Amino acid sequence: MVPHDPRTMPDKYLGLYPSAEVELPDNFLPEHPFDNGELMIRDEVLAGHPRGEDETRQHLAAYYAMITHLDHEVGRVLSAIDEAGLRQDTRIVFASDNGLAVGQHGLFGKQSVYDHSVHVPLIFAGPDIPEGQQRDALAGLIDIFPTLCDLVDVDIPESVEGCSLVPSLDDEEESLREHFFYTYRHLMRAVRDEAGLKLIETGTGEQRHTQLFDLAEDPLEMTDLSEPPEMAEGLSALRDALRAGWCDEVGNTEKVQGQQFWEQMEWTQA
Repeated sequence: MVPHDPRTMPDKYLGLYPSAEVELPDNFLPEHPFDNGELMIRDEVLAGHPRGEDETRQHLAAYYAMITHLDHEVGRVLSAIDEAGLRQDTRIVFASDNGLAVGQHGLFGKQSVYDHSVHVPLIFAGPDIPEGQQRDALAGLIDIFPTLCDLVDVDIPESVEGCSLVPSLDDEEESLREHFFYTYRHLMRAVRDEAGLKLIETGTGEQRHTQLFDLAEDPLEMTDLSEPPEMAEGLSALRDALRAGWCDEVGNTEKVQGQQFWEQMEWTQA
């Protein structure tokens, strides 16, 4: 559950982060710039509206403290592997299912498709895995299982929808996919390309919002590029990829409430 609320951790970890000394993220906002349909649920009601700077610092301090506690416990597991002499025979995967905003974009929870909520850690270590390196390939948690199959020479079942990351581990220039897609209920759809251009479409009944970010230059998603004429071509290409990805590859299933979303977003075809 770490670092999900309720954020409980031994006091010694909380003491490492005096809230008065915690810096607010550069994309901190008192309120989200528009109604995304989920502004008063779950984590979003853990703090007041508008977001206060001091209260946000307190939440961030607890967030960091709980992560530090987790780091300590992961260290205990790795130490036990070393003590047993199993490190050279063990492949380790560390991942998270989502991140929390904790003040970014005026949000506190995970109910969005901003990078602070969807760009999560994914770390592989062990035999046949390059040490101390990073990759830029578009990857998701859905890729963990086929990667592990590939690493231990087990056939990947045909039903698996993810892809093995081994080609990218072997070659840092290897591309795994041209686009990566995100969804949140019937309210939000997003897509990003390999260069880091990311489109977010949000529809809440009569209100519809388009956001376009260049993650290479603006990783905190602070500057919306959906209006400048020079971005029109990139915006149109991502809209085409978004519709093709969800409608043609995934399908408008009831599970993701896709049909409801696209019916209200027909304006994107203009």
